[in-house]
Formats: sequence, structure tokens, C-alpha cells
Amino acid sequence: MSGLAVQLWCVAALLGLALVAVALSRSPRLATAVIYSATLLCCAVAAGSALTWLLLHADAAAESVLPIGLPWLGAHLRLDALAAFFLVVVNLGGTLASLYALGYGRHEHAPQRVLPFYPAFLAGMNMVVLAADAFSYLLSWEFMSLASWALVMAHHRVAANRRAGYVYLLMASFGTLMLLLAFGLLAGTAGHYDFAAIRIAPHAPWIATLVLLLMLLGAGSKAGLVPLHVWLPQAHPAAPSHVSALMSGVMTKVAIYGFIRVVFDLLGTPDWSTSGVVLAFGGVTAAVGILYALMESDLKRLLAYSTIENIGVVFVALGLALAFQANDEKLPAALAFTAALFHVFNHSLFKSLLFFGAGAVLSATGERDMDRLGGLIHRMPVTSVVFLIGAIAISALPPFNGFVSEWLIFQAVLQSPQLPQWGLKILVPAVGALMALAAALAAACFVKAYGVTFLGRPRGAATGSAHEVDRFSLSAMAILAALCLAAGVLPGFVMDALAPIAADILGGRLPAQTPLAWLSFVPITESRGSYNGLLVALFIAVSASLGFVAIRLVSSGAVRRGPAWGCGFTDPAPLAQYSAAGFAQPIRRVFGTLLFRARDRVTMPPPGDVAPARLRIELHDQVWERIYAPLANGIVGAAVRLNRLQLLTIRGYLSLVFATLVTLLLVLAIWP
Repeated sequence: MSGLAVQLWCVAALLGLALVAVALSRSPRLATAVIYSATLLCCAVAAGSALTWLLLHADAAAESVLPIGLPWLGAHLRLDALAAFFLVVVNLGGTLASLYALGYGRHEHAPQRVLPFYPAFLAGMNMVVLAADAFSYLLSWEFMSLASWALVMAHHRVAANRRAGYVYLLMASFGTLMLLLAFGLLAGTAGHYDFAAIRIAPHAPWIATLVLLLMLLGAGSKAGLVPLHVWLPQAHPAAPSHVSALMSGVMTKVAIYGFIRVVFDLLGTPDWSTSGVVLAFGGVTAAVGILYALMESDLKRLLAYSTIENIGVVFVALGLALAFQANDEKLPAALAFTAALFHVFNHSLFKSLLFFGAGAVLSATGERDMDRLGGLIHRMPVTSVVFLIGAIAISALPPFNGFVSEWLIFQAVLQSPQLPQWGLKILVPAVGALMALAAALAAACFVKAYGVTFLGRPRGAATGSAHEVDRFSLSAMAILAALCLAAGVLPGFVMDALAPIAADILGGRLPAQTPLAWLSFVPITESRGSYNGLLVALFIAVSASLGFVAIRLVSSGAVRRGPAWGCGFTDPAPLAQYSAAGFAQPIRRVFGTLLFRARDRVTMPPPGDVAPARLRIELHDQVWERIYAPLANGIVGAAVRLNRLQLLTIRGYLSLVFATLVTLLLVLAIWP
């Protein structure tokens, strides 16, 4: 059976599982075990098949046309190297999310609202990647969006979740409209909706530029580019934690796939100026996303905002690839493109791990507010270790995988002086500086997230009864932690697997890395940078071990106990510890005034008043208040005014119809 046939059978099985979940809705425990186990099996088969295709048949492409969809078109499906890679990302995420859900799903309050849509959501993401014509792509995209919206609305009785679902639906509709316009321009007057015809058709420069901008808006709204990100920090925390991991770690990558498929594959060679737009969007998104995350005390919202930062990092790499491709610099273009795909894979791993960890904390304590947690390292030791690994990986610290992909992107930034355009010579270093700022702030953000959540003393009663989660959840998190380490220590194997994609899309590829000695990898030449993850990991392990032994030998061995240092405060209350807001205060004072209109309001009672003093921190979402709130108010105001049309007389209605008819006739008469 061919790889494409295996993928289609897996999609059909996932859709069938959605119907089985409806049939088993009256037996929630049985349905939970059956649906998640079967989904795990389907996704594991699909991931294995896609990985096999990527490693063994990357130079080939399998195509098929199903007799469904538009009558004269059918449903075109295609499996090539790019699609195989993203199918690995989607189905690996689905496999581990299903394993995690076998335990986590037992605590779900309304499983009948989750189980039917969970396999359907995975099927929709697979079909988006396999689609090879505009109609099938848009239909699969909408199916994916609606299934994920239903999962966001699983706990619809919570007012915040209903609002999150409403905002998500609006932004998803906006994104689909942008994609529809983009494919309409690509089809042109000939109406070629299949990707093969679009790929060989000539496109005027202004059409190519407009399509790129529309794809940036359409795919960017689903991925979470600033300022199109407003739905993401609301919808991701509202969904169950294993669904949040899929939405943040996988669905955003499906949006990136759509951008790559259209801009890099279907449009042909871009103009250098369009790369500047992508670079600017990516740089701003990376910096703003991590600043939003630093201001958060809700653990799942913090992780959602950090997704925005990582999406910005990916788009910076894609913008660099566009810039080098426009100037026919094949090797630097392949470097930037490979780095983008590597970071896509890495982010799917460590962000899923972190959301699983947040879900474990939520299951054990019932809390997402970090200021009510603390001390969980003693109650949940395994979760604390794997969450620490995810935090190190997302902070881009060696020897884990996040460091490798971001280091590759910085290597691509360092190739920018050879670009001939002065605009790019200035823009690329500026974006590189934003990325460096975002990387430093990401480390601070996850020091806060881990320290406030797992270290110190319990800040609330909920942590006192916390306990380690089930073995299914721990197994899923342990596998992800191991993959984060493996991809960081052995990155050459991943880069060689990605090389055929760059060769197919850009016409250039990086040199083979696996034949190099000591598992090193050299992106371009040794004089421009090389890295050995295995030696770095061994150096860290040996240094830490020697430090531990030295401390044990030098120390006296006597045990002395005393109260923890409280920075001069003698109050032993747990609330005297650093809070999430207190940790972020220095950064909030530097950046908060500009981005958040941050203000600390202190209420100090007069002498003799026994009322407590209060500190209230005000933060404002400038994007929402300056863009979306006025837009929403304008739409509501226009709707109220247009509501008067319902009260017209018959004479008024006839006049309105006549005026509309005359206007349309004039447009047709004037149209060239």
C-alpha cells in the first residue's frame, strides 16, 4: 500500500472514530478508553508512514484524485517531502496527545463534548496537509477550524470560554476569507484551482505580492502573528490541556504549512521587498509575544503567549529564506528554510510537553494561577523534572533542541551582509536584535513559570493535597522530554531528513551532516560556525558531576538548619515569596508603559486605619483596545443603524431595490 493510501485510510479511520464517539456517548469511561486508544493507533501509523516516506521517498511525490468535491475538479491529494514532514508533526503530536489523554481524559467533566471532535480535529489537520487543490484545502481548513472551535467550547458554561469561542470563530472566518481571496487570485481567469496548474501558471508581480500579503493575513491569523493573535491566548487555555497542546503545538504549524505551500511552492521566486514584510511581522511577533507572556500569572495563558513568540521566530526564518531566494543565494536560503522547519518540529515537541505539564498541574491542584501554586516539586517530582526540561528547551539553552534551531536562525542572520539590497542590510540585523531580545526574555519568562509554580513553599491550600498524575500522562511527557534531548544532541539526523524538502522547494540543500565526525554539524562551513550537541551535553554532564562531587568533598558534612532567607522580612508566611507579578516587575517597568500602559496603583490607609494596604497592577492590551474594540464598536453601531431598514414601507423597499439594480447595471457598463 502506498504512503498516500495509508494516510487516507488513517484519515477515514479518524472520521469513523468521531461517529463511534457519538454512539458511545452514554458510556463515558468506555468511550474515553476506546476513542483515545484508537486515535493513538491511527496517528502512530500515519506518523510512521509519513516518516518512512520522508526518509526513503523524499524525492518522489504521490498524487491521487478522488471523485468528490467540485464536479469538474474532484479532490486532488498529494504526498511529497514537505507534506510528509508536516504529517509527521501533526501525527506525532496526535499520538502523544492521545496517550496523555488516556489518563487526563478520565478527569474530563463533559467527555461527550470532547470525544467526537477530537479525532475529527486531527483528521482535518491531516487533510489540510494532503490537499492539492484550492477547494479541498479550504474545505479541510474550515473543517479543522470548526472542530477545534467545538473543542474550545467544550466547557461552554464558563463565560470566558464562550467569549474565547466567539473571538476564535470570528478570527477563523477572517482567515478563511483571506485564503479564499488568495486562491481566487492564484486561479485567475482560467479558473485553475488544482495546485499543479497553479504551480506552472505565470503570476504577475503585483498578484504575487498581493497573494503573499493575503496568505500572511490568512495563515498568520491561524498561526498567531501579531496583531492577529488576539484569539490565541483566549482559546488555547479554554480547551482541555491535551487539545491545547494540539492547538498550540500542531495546529499553528498547519497554518505555517499553508504559508510555505503557497508562498514558496506555488508562487515561484518572490520579490525581495516582500521578504521584508515577513521579517518585520516575525520580529515584532517574537518580541511582543514573549513580553505578553512575561506579564501573565495564568500558566496556560503564559504558554499560549509564548507560542506567539515562537511563531514569530519561525516567520523570521521564513522571511530570511525569501530574501536569500529572491537573490538566488541557494545555500543561505536552504539554511534559513531548514532552520524554520527545524524550529517547527522543535516547538511542536516542547510546547506539547509544557501544555501537558500545565494540564498535570491543573489536574492535581485545580489551579492555573501561578500565585496560588508553589512547592509542587515535592508533590509532583516527575512532572517537575519534565516541565523543567521543556522550560530549558523553549528557552533555547543547550543541549536541548530549542537551542539548535534558534542557533541556526542566527547563523542565517549572519549571512545577511551578502544581500545586495540596503533595506535588507538594515532590516535583518534589526530583526536579529529583536530575536536576541526575545530569546533573553523567554529565559526570564520560564524561570518565572517554573520557579513560581514548582519551587518555594505552597502559596495556596490546593497544592497541599497535590499528587503525581497517572502513568499515561507521565509517559507522554517523558517521551517528549526524551525527544527534546535527542533532537538537541543529534541534530544532524534531523537536518539531513529536512534537506530534501529544501532541495525540492528552493533548489538548494545543506551539506550532509551525519558523515561528520563526532556527530558534529556544520551548516555552511566550519569558518562560519559549527556545533556539536553531543560534546556540549557531555561537557555539561561532566561539569555538573564534578561540581557536585567537589562540593560534597569540601563541605564539612555537618547539618545546619535555619529559616530561609526572606530578603530582610521576618514574616514566614508563604505569601511573602516572590509572586509572578513581582518577578516580572523590572521588565514591566521597562517595557510596560509603552506596550501595556502599565500602572501600579497603591492604596495606603492613613495611620490608625486597620484596613490592609493594597497594590493593584493595571495592564491594557493595546492591540485589542486600539484595533479590535473600535472595530467591534463600529460594526455594532453600523448594524444598529442598518436595523432601520427593517422598518421601511413597501415604497421604501421598492426604491431600495431599484437603486441597487441601477447601481449594478452601472458597474457592469463601466467594467472594462
